[in-house]
Amino acid sequence: MKEEVSSGIILFNDIKDRKFLLLNYPSKHWDFVKGKMEEGETPHETALRETNEETGISDVEFVDGFKEEIEYYFRADNQDIHKKVIFFLGKTQTQDIILSHEHLDFIWLDYDNALNKITYKNAKNLLRKSKEFLDY
Repeated sequence: MKEEVSSGIILFNDIKDRKFLLLNYPSKHWDFVKGKMEEGETPHETALRETNEETGISDVEFVDGFKEEIEYYFRADNQDIHKKVIFFLGKTQTQDIILSHEHLDFIWLDYDNALNKITYKNAKNLLRKSKEFLDY
């Protein structure tokens, strides 16, 4: 089985109210920014690079103390893949997105609407943990 490691950011801004960024992936699911780690990169470096590539956002301030990992299995190119994704929590002052070709759409949503929009249970759990952390 192939092993993959990715890194991503649960990105939010609080310009008016706290809003979280979700991306619409080609498989039609809504999720956070994430991507495969490249050789020699740290998880933070990957998360920043992917955020910039996928959204054009470069002003990310990591929220200290938040790091969550999820794992899942999927099948691609006739092989089973075990994927681990390391997520950080990041704040930005940017609202305008330059969407990459990798995604169909994006949306900034408050917590309740984001929770309803996110497709997968593990991503919903990440959002819940993010809110608890920020509200603590």
